Order: sequence, then C-alpha cells, then structure tokens
Amino acid sequence: MGGLGCSVDGNLNDQKFSTPMPWIGLYIAAASAVCVVAMAADIINGLRYRKLWFPCRFFSINATSLTLIAAAVKLSVDLNTSMPSRGDQLAKLSSTVFVCTVMGNSMPSLGTMGNEEIFMNIMALGILVITLIVNICIQLATGAIFIFWKEHACVMFIMLVLLLLLSFSAITVPTTKRYLEYKYSKKYELVLKEAPSEHNFTLVSKLRENLSKYWMMSYSSSPQFVMGRSVTCTASGAFCLLSAAILGEAMVRSFFMPGLLKFCGGQSDYKWSTTLVLVTQTIAVGVGTIAPACRWLFAIRFRCPYRGNKASKKEFKVENYWIQSLEEMKEVPLTSKIFKLQNRHGRRIVHDAKNRVLDLCIAMQKGIVSVSKWIRFISIFSASYILLCCDLCRHLKRKFSLSNSVSSCVESEQDSQRDTKLNLSRFVLHLEGEEALVDLMVSHNCDATKYWFQLGRKQQPQNLTKLLEKSSQGFKALAYFDSEQVPSLGYERPPNSWAMPVVTLTSIALALPNIDPSSIRNLRSGVNEGLNYVTNVEKYLVTKADKTNIKKAAAATWTEVELYHKWLGVDLRKMSLTQELSPNEVLEQLSQIAKNKFSEYEKLNEARSCLKDNPLKWPYKLLAANSMYRISKSLLLNYERSDRTSEKLFEAITVMISDILGACMTNLQEAISIKCVSTAIEKREESVRQAVFVLGKFEEIIKIIELKEVPNLVETHQKGCIDEWRLSQLEKGSWGLLQNDTQKSASNDVYIAMED
Repeated sequence: MGGLGCSVDGNLNDQKFSTPMPWIGLYIAAASAVCVVAMAADIINGLRYRKLWFPCRFFSINATSLTLIAAAVKLSVDLNTSMPSRGDQLAKLSSTVFVCTVMGNSMPSLGTMGNEEIFMNIMALGILVITLIVNICIQLATGAIFIFWKEHACVMFIMLVLLLLLSFSAITVPTTKRYLEYKYSKKYELVLKEAPSEHNFTLVSKLRENLSKYWMMSYSSSPQFVMGRSVTCTASGAFCLLSAAILGEAMVRSFFMPGLLKFCGGQSDYKWSTTLVLVTQTIAVGVGTIAPACRWLFAIRFRCPYRGNKASKKEFKVENYWIQSLEEMKEVPLTSKIFKLQNRHGRRIVHDAKNRVLDLCIAMQKGIVSVSKWIRFISIFSASYILLCCDLCRHLKRKFSLSNSVSSCVESEQDSQRDTKLNLSRFVLHLEGEEALVDLMVSHNCDATKYWFQLGRKQQPQNLTKLLEKSSQGFKALAYFDSEQVPSLGYERPPNSWAMPVVTLTSIALALPNIDPSSIRNLRSGVNEGLNYVTNVEKYLVTKADKTNIKKAAAATWTEVELYHKWLGVDLRKMSLTQELSPNEVLEQLSQIAKNKFSEYEKLNEARSCLKDNPLKWPYKLLAANSMYRISKSLLLNYERSDRTSEKLFEAITVMISDILGACMTNLQEAISIKCVSTAIEKREESVRQAVFVLGKFEEIIKIIELKEVPNLVETHQKGCIDEWRLSQLEKGSWGLLQNDTQKSASNDVYIAMED
C-alpha cells in the first residue's frame, strides 16, 4: 500500500510527494538559462552589427519562448508550497520581474509577425500574465508571499502596463508596414530613374551607390527597427529598468539590511534549487534589461538634437498611424454569422456596441501614447543638462587635442560626409513625428554596406573568374549550343534555362578523352561557382514561362555530375578513359545514349503525364536527356572536320560555357534590383545585405563582363532569357565554332570562322 501513496495504517503518505521538487527547481533554472542565452545572443548580435536598439533575432514572443517563460515562472504560480526563507521569497519576486524583463526585451519582435500571429501571441502572453497576477494575489492573501508585498504590487502594476504597451503597439504594426511598403516602392522607383553620381562611371560603382540607397531604405523601414524606436517601446524600456531596480532594491534590503526583514525558519520543498533559480533569474533580469534600457537611453540621447531646449507641442501629438487601424475597424461592418441577426434593431445594437468598444480602445491608445511621450519628455528633461555638459566637454577636448592642420582635414572630411548624408537622407523612410531621427539614421548607417562589400571582396570566386576570362567578345559562342537544325524527339522543344546548357556542356567536356586532369578540375570548379550565381539570377529575373522544373532538373543533374562524374547513371570518367574514341564518336555516343534515355523515361511517364501538353512539366530526367541530345547533336553539326582533337573541342566547349555564364551575369543589375524589392519587408534588410556581399564577391567578374561588347536587347526580359540571347546572335550571321589551326587569336575570344 505504501508504494501506492498510502501508509500501512491506510492514511495518505505524502512524504514522497516532495521528493522531485528540487529537480523541478532545476528545470525552472534550465528554462531561465535558455532565455538568458537567447537574450545574450541578441545583445551580441546587436553589438556586432552596431544596432544598439538590439533587434530580436534569437529571443522573441512566440510559442517556444512562451513555453519557456511558463516553465520559468513556476515558483510565482505555486500556491501551496511553503517558501519560508529569504532565498525562497526572493526567488518568487525574481520570477515575477523576469516576466517584465522578457516583455520589455522582446517588444521589437512584434514587427516580424503577421496579423494572425500577433493576435495569437498577444493572447497567449495575456493569459500567462493574468494567470500570474491572479496567482500572486492569492499568495499575498494566503500568506505564501509574506515579504516584499509592496515590491510584488509594483511589479504587477508594471507587468500590466507592459502588457498594455505590447497589445496596443501591436495594433499599429499592420498600418506602419503598409505605409512603409508604399514609401519603399516610391523610393525604389526614384532610385531606378535617378542618374548616378558623376564620379560613378563603372557598373560596380553605380551598383554600390544604388545598394547604399536600398540599404538606407530597407534599414530605416525594418519593422523591428520601427517598433524599437517607437515611443511605446522606449517607454517599455523605462518600465523594464524600473522592475529590475525593484528586484535590486529587494536584494539589497535582504542581504545588507537583514534586521529590517523577518523571515521564517525551516526549508522549502525546493531545497537547494531555489538558490539556483534565484541566481539564474537574476542574471536573466540583468542581461534582459540591457536591450530595453539601451533603447530608452538612446531615445534620451538622440531624440532631441538640441540639448536643454523645451519640447514643442508636436512632441505630444498622437500621430494618426497609432489609431488608424482602429478607425478602419469602425468602418468595416461585422460579417460573422453570429452577428447576422434578422432583427434590424438587434443588428444596430451590435454595431453600436462594437463602435463603443473601438472608441474606448482608441481613447486608451491615445492615453498610452501620451503617457509614453510624457515619460520620454521627463527622461529627456532630466538628462538634457547632463548631456549638454557632456557635449561641451567633448567639444572642448576635441578643440584642444587637434592641431589646425588635422582639424582642417577633419572638417573637410566632415563636409564630405555631410554631403553623403544629404544624399542618403532622402532615402530614409520614417513615420510621422520621426523627422528628428533622419540625420541620426544616416550618420549611423551611411557606410553600413562597406563592411559587407569588403567581406565579399575577400571571397571572390577565383576559378569562375579564370573561366570567364576565356569568354568571347559579345559572348558569340552562346549561339551554338542548341541548333535549330537538330530534329526534335517527337515533342515540342522545351525552352532553355541558363543552368541546364552549362550542366550538359560540362558533362560532355568531362567525357572527352585525352584532356588534362587539371583543366577538367578547373572547369568543374568554375562551373560549380558559377551555377550558384546562375540559380539566384533565375530566381529573381522575371520570365514569361515557369521554368521551375528545368531549374530543378539542372540542379539534380549537376549534383550527380559533380559528386560522381555521372550523367543519368552514365559514367563519364569511364567514357573519357576510352582512348580509341574520337571527339566525334563521343558526341555521337552521348547523343544516342540521351535518345535511348529519353525513350526509356518516356515510356515510364506516359501513363501518368501528358508529355505533349507542356514540356515545362516534364520530369527532370526527360529534360536532362532532351538537353544532352540536342546539345551533342548541335556540337556535331558545328564539328564536322574529323582531324580536330579533343583538346580543341574541350577548348571550344569551355568558351561556350564561359559565354553562357558571362551572358547570364550581365543581368546582375536587374537581379539585384528585383532582389531588393521582391522580398518581404521583414527580410528586406537581410536581402540587401546579401546583395552587397554578392557585389563585392563578383566585382572582378563584373569588370571582365564590362569589357565585352554585349548585344543590345530591347527589353529586360530578353536580356534575362537565354533563348533571346541565342536568337540575337544567330540573326547576325551563321558562324562556325572552330577556327583554322593556322589562325591564332591574340585575345581569349572564341575561335570562330565564317562558313560559306
């Protein structure tokens, strides 16, 4: 009976019930430690990228964090476990303060959420906070919390205020996103129309200038940054700092003034684990308060550019975007079936009630924003004269520490920086009432792209650069990989992509005998580096047809070729070791294998796909087989002389591959522009940063491409389509692929000769 919870005499045996309690305390400490690590990672990330408003990348309000918080506050919601000692009572208070810290710390993360996600997360957080407050009130009434009741009351009030700040700030997120998205599109059009600076003659410098503008636009319109610099977020930092100060005050009184407090004797069921929880959550409060406190302090430091000046009435105006969503909700009729009453009088009552509730919410929103602005004003007023003295001391120190020559250089440098700021300030996206922050955002981010550009420079693709140096003038060899004279395999010819011909030509090159292994290795490495870029170009360039299947086919085929030297199961290395095969025979054999593979896959797919309807929907093996057949046959048509060597054909194929990659890379400017506008507003900043990195990485390649005579294609979509390139080259005349052996080329142009 004892094992079932009863003693020998049949009474309840509860001695073992408290046995696992220390391990539960350990679990609470572990959950708190995870939160500490995530919040510390956000601080490190903010310092690394000099974002001292500390965006929430690792710790935000979501299902995972709310579950961790619920586990971490177990001590505060424990109603019936006795907590007699000093450490026990402090651990309860630290758990309550911990919730305030988490709420203030993760407030910018609201900007990354969709409407439904915001609603669900705020509701879940609200339930957690209300539950916590109710449980603390019960413990205050029952005496489970018998010390620090004033501190608990203050922290609960702060917790409610923070919940209101979070909830009503979340209402503005859809409005600000929509408004900034509109402004971004307008500024984006301005960048496209605006002529580059006079000193930016090269394509790289033009792209760098445009990316600096895109960066300023994306950074200033980042939803997290918009939320982080909002008045409610900075006010939440003040409340968060206040809650941490309350915990600090309680700990100072407990440890340094023990005579003022009277604790009970005995030990909690949590035993040693309460000390571990107290230490972990105190660290969590300290670490978690850094980000919200910095947002508050920087609002004081930079919000008012003139120290000691009195605030104008505009400082206390509640801007329209705070209440716009609520105003719009008043105009939208209720559509739920619950409110579709047959009685006209009943419907009117429901709609009037809805409007009254929204009016109350609007009044509360205005009140919350006004209080937040007063908190900011009081903070600025209190610190303004201190900051004024600091500015004067800094100015005097600078004045006496620099010589006249150095100071003149500094002034000229500052003038040039001022010019840059003036240019970029036009691309700062801000909300109503944020005009004072424009110069601040420019001064802190005008050179933000420099680091990523330099980082990309250090990782330039050397093999791809060497490969593109072999490209022809005007990329003329691109015309010959797919001849119109090659008969089809019984179906409509699928359109080409940029990647598939490169993969197929490389497969053919790997199958040629008597080729230097180092040349094969360099070609494979260069193609591998180039395909990574081609994939991004094909992703962002707008095309008339959906080429998803062809892109997947190229990726799957290249994986097999690169890793195993096989093309659809055919061992290319084994074929290259067959010395008796001539280049013509290799091409003929590959075209026959491709034709057989196509017939084989055609029979397998005949019952489950209609191949005649749309070639773009073919399975990837059919697309790969069709590409190999057409390209090998096209090379045979251009490669008629039997005395040509494998080296000559390999060289011609290398030039053809280089021309395809080079022509594809002429779309860099369009791809970057589309990349900088097509991504979601939450991810646009990261997208622009990646674009800057890519530009630095391909700087030398862009310079190589600029030296080529690129054909003039009328429309952008023509330039982004390989078939349009091929047709434009064919319209200039019919050309052979190889030059006579006696002719030499001083440049690295493709070997060509006019056919009669």
